[in-house]
Amino acid sequence: MEPIILASASPRRREYLELLGLPFTCVPSPEDENYDPGSEPETVAKELAIRKVTKVVEMLKDDSPPWVCGADTLISLDGKILGKPTDRRDAGQMLRSFAGRSHEVLSAVALYSGRSGKTDYRVVTSTVSFAPMKASEIEWYLDTGEWRDAAGAYKIQGLASCFISSIQGSYSSIVGLPLREFYAILKDNGYPYGGR
Repeated sequence: MEPIILASASPRRREYLELLGLPFTCVPSPEDENYDPGSEPETVAKELAIRKVTKVVEMLKDDSPPWVCGADTLISLDGKILGKPTDRRDAGQMLRSFAGRSHEVLSAVALYSGRSGKTDYRVVTSTVSFAPMKASEIEWYLDTGEWRDAAGAYKIQGLASCFISSIQGSYSSIVGLPLREFYAILKDNGYPYGGR
Protein backbone atom coordinates (compact mmCIF):
# COMPACT_ATOMS: atom_id res chain seq x y z
CA MET A 1 0.00 0.00 0.00
CA GLU A 2 1.13 3.53 -0.69
CA PRO A 3 2.05 5.60 2.36
CA ILE A 4 -0.34 8.26 3.59
CA ILE A 5 0.81 11.51 5.13
CA LEU A 6 -1.33 12.43 8.11
CA ALA A 7 -1.49 16.22 8.41
CA SER A 8 -2.08 16.00 12.16
CA ALA A 9 -0.33 15.46 15.46
CA SER A 10 -3.48 14.01 17.06
CA PRO A 11 -2.72 10.78 18.97
CA ARG A 12 -6.29 9.58 18.35
CA ARG A 13 -6.01 9.96 14.58
CA ARG A 14 -2.66 8.16 14.62
CA GLU A 15 -4.24 5.32 16.63
CA TYR A 16 -7.05 4.99 14.10
CA LEU A 17 -4.64 4.76 11.13
CA GLU A 18 -2.66 2.16 13.08
CA LEU A 19 -5.89 0.26 13.76
CA LEU A 20 -6.60 0.22 10.02
CA GLY A 21 -3.08 -1.07 9.34
CA LEU A 22 -2.28 1.78 6.95
CA PRO A 23 1.30 2.87 6.32
CA PHE A 24 1.59 6.51 7.31
CA THR A 25 3.80 9.27 8.60
CA CYS A 26 2.75 12.36 10.53
CA VAL A 27 3.50 15.80 9.17
CA PRO A 28 1.44 18.16 11.34
CA SER A 29 0.07 21.10 9.40
CA PRO A 30 1.18 24.56 10.54
CA GLU A 31 -2.15 25.93 9.27
CA ASP A 32 -3.89 28.05 11.88
CA GLU A 33 -7.47 27.28 12.86
CA ASN A 34 -8.92 30.75 12.41
CA TYR A 35 -12.33 31.04 10.78
CA ASP A 36 -15.09 33.54 10.14
CA PRO A 37 -17.28 33.48 13.29
CA GLY A 38 -20.38 33.89 11.13
CA SER A 39 -19.73 30.72 9.13
CA GLU A 40 -21.80 27.56 9.40
CA PRO A 41 -20.12 24.87 11.56
CA GLU A 42 -20.11 22.34 8.70
CA THR A 43 -18.39 24.86 6.40
CA VAL A 44 -15.76 25.64 9.04
CA ALA A 45 -14.95 21.95 9.69
CA LYS A 46 -14.63 21.28 5.95
CA GLU A 47 -12.48 24.34 5.27
CA LEU A 48 -10.13 23.66 8.19
CA ALA A 49 -9.57 20.04 7.14
CA ILE A 50 -8.91 21.05 3.52
CA ARG A 51 -6.58 23.88 4.57
CA LYS A 52 -4.51 21.49 6.68
CA VAL A 53 -4.12 19.13 3.73
CA THR A 54 -3.33 21.95 1.29
CA LYS A 55 -0.64 23.37 3.56
CA VAL A 56 1.14 20.01 3.89
CA VAL A 57 0.91 19.38 0.13
CA GLU A 58 2.52 22.80 -0.44
CA MET A 59 5.24 22.04 2.12
CA LEU A 60 6.05 18.70 0.45
CA LYS A 61 5.48 19.64 -3.19
CA ASP A 62 9.05 18.71 -4.17
CA ASP A 63 8.46 15.20 -2.79
CA SER A 64 5.15 14.75 -4.67
CA PRO A 65 3.17 13.16 -1.81
CA PRO A 66 0.81 10.48 -3.17
CA TRP A 67 -1.76 10.82 -0.37
CA VAL A 68 -2.32 13.44 2.33
CA CYS A 69 -5.09 13.15 4.91
CA GLY A 70 -6.28 15.91 7.20
CA ALA A 71 -9.16 16.20 9.64
CA ASP A 72 -10.82 18.70 11.91
CA THR A 73 -13.31 18.25 14.73
CA LEU A 74 -15.38 20.99 16.28
CA ILE A 75 -18.30 21.40 18.66
CA SER A 76 -21.48 23.33 17.93
CA LEU A 77 -23.91 24.35 20.68
CA ASP A 78 -27.00 26.27 19.59
CA GLY A 79 -25.25 27.01 16.29
CA LYS A 80 -22.19 28.53 18.00
CA ILE A 81 -18.80 26.93 17.42
CA LEU A 82 -16.83 26.03 20.53
CA GLY A 83 -13.16 25.32 19.97
CA LYS A 84 -10.48 24.25 22.42
CA PRO A 85 -10.68 26.01 25.79
CA THR A 86 -8.10 28.70 26.46
CA ASP A 87 -7.84 27.87 30.17
CA ARG A 88 -9.54 26.07 33.06
CA ARG A 89 -12.19 28.78 33.49
CA ASP A 90 -13.11 28.60 29.80
CA ALA A 91 -13.26 24.79 30.01
CA GLY A 92 -15.57 25.00 33.04
CA GLN A 93 -17.93 27.33 31.19
CA MET A 94 -18.12 24.91 28.27
CA LEU A 95 -18.84 21.93 30.48
CA ARG A 96 -21.54 23.81 32.41
CA SER A 97 -23.18 24.74 29.09
CA PHE A 98 -23.28 21.04 28.07
CA ALA A 99 -24.72 19.70 31.35
CA GLY A 100 -28.15 18.18 30.85
CA ARG A 101 -28.18 19.17 27.17
CA SER A 102 -27.24 17.95 23.69
CA HIS A 103 -24.75 19.47 21.26
CA GLU A 104 -23.34 18.59 17.85
CA VAL A 105 -19.86 17.31 17.06
CA LEU A 106 -18.73 17.84 13.47
CA SER A 107 -15.72 16.06 12.02
CA ALA A 108 -14.40 16.65 8.54
CA VAL A 109 -11.89 14.41 6.80
CA ALA A 110 -10.07 15.52 3.65
CA LEU A 111 -7.89 13.42 1.35
CA TYR A 112 -5.49 14.66 -1.33
CA SER A 113 -4.64 12.32 -4.18
CA GLY A 114 -1.31 12.93 -5.89
CA ARG A 115 -2.59 11.08 -8.97
CA SER A 116 -5.51 13.41 -9.60
CA GLY A 117 -4.13 16.48 -7.84
CA LYS A 118 -7.53 16.90 -6.19
CA THR A 119 -8.74 16.95 -2.60
CA ASP A 120 -11.94 15.16 -1.63
CA TYR A 121 -13.72 15.52 1.71
CA ARG A 122 -16.57 14.29 3.90
CA VAL A 123 -18.25 15.92 6.93
CA VAL A 124 -20.04 13.96 9.64
CA THR A 125 -22.35 15.43 12.27
CA SER A 126 -23.10 13.52 15.47
CA THR A 127 -25.08 14.48 18.56
CA VAL A 128 -23.73 14.08 22.09
CA SER A 129 -26.00 14.35 25.12
CA PHE A 130 -24.61 15.08 28.58
CA ALA A 131 -26.38 14.08 31.78
CA PRO A 132 -26.91 16.80 34.38
CA MET A 133 -23.64 17.51 36.22
CA LYS A 134 -23.05 18.79 39.72
CA ALA A 135 -20.56 21.60 40.22
CA SER A 136 -18.34 19.15 42.13
CA GLU A 137 -18.34 16.75 39.18
CA ILE A 138 -17.26 19.49 36.80
CA GLU A 139 -14.47 20.52 39.19
CA TRP A 140 -13.36 16.88 39.47
CA TYR A 141 -13.18 16.59 35.71
CA LEU A 142 -11.30 19.87 35.40
CA ASP A 143 -8.81 18.62 38.01
CA THR A 144 -7.95 15.66 35.75
CA GLY A 145 -6.63 18.02 33.06
CA GLU A 146 -8.25 15.90 30.37
CA TRP A 147 -9.96 19.01 28.96
CA ARG A 148 -6.67 20.44 27.70
CA ASP A 149 -6.29 20.54 23.91
CA ALA A 150 -9.79 19.09 23.43
CA ALA A 151 -12.54 20.65 21.35
CA GLY A 152 -15.39 21.48 23.71
CA ALA A 153 -13.16 20.78 26.75
CA TYR A 154 -13.76 17.03 26.85
CA LYS A 155 -12.56 13.75 25.37
CA ILE A 156 -15.31 11.21 24.85
CA GLN A 157 -12.84 8.32 24.92
CA GLY A 158 -11.70 9.32 28.40
CA LEU A 159 -13.26 10.19 31.73
CA ALA A 160 -15.85 12.45 30.10
CA SER A 161 -17.70 9.27 29.14
CA CYS A 162 -18.91 9.21 32.78
CA PHE A 163 -21.16 12.17 31.94
CA ILE A 164 -22.36 11.28 28.45
CA SER A 165 -25.85 9.82 28.46
CA SER A 166 -26.11 9.11 24.74
CA ILE A 167 -24.63 9.69 21.31
CA GLN A 168 -26.31 9.66 17.94
CA GLY A 169 -24.02 9.19 14.98
CA SER A 170 -20.40 8.14 14.64
CA TYR A 171 -18.33 7.47 17.77
CA SER A 172 -15.06 7.51 15.79
CA SER A 173 -16.04 10.87 14.33
CA ILE A 174 -16.55 12.30 17.81
CA VAL A 175 -13.11 10.99 18.78
CA GLY A 176 -11.64 12.78 15.76
CA LEU A 177 -11.73 10.67 12.57
CA PRO A 178 -14.94 9.28 11.05
CA LEU A 179 -13.76 5.81 10.06
CA ARG A 180 -16.67 4.85 7.79
CA GLU A 181 -16.30 8.07 5.80
CA PHE A 182 -12.51 7.80 5.76
CA TYR A 183 -12.77 4.27 4.37
CA ALA A 184 -15.26 5.48 1.73
CA ILE A 185 -13.08 8.40 0.69
CA LEU A 186 -10.06 6.12 0.28
CA LYS A 187 -12.04 3.75 -1.95
CA ASP A 188 -13.69 6.53 -3.94
CA ASN A 189 -10.29 7.96 -4.77
CA GLY A 190 -8.66 4.69 -5.81
CA TYR A 191 -6.60 3.91 -2.73
CA PRO A 192 -6.11 0.11 -2.67
CA TYR A 193 -7.59 -0.82 0.69
CA GLY A 194 -10.32 -3.19 1.82
CA GLY A 195 -12.53 -5.27 -0.44
CA ARG A 196 -12.63 -3.95 -3.99
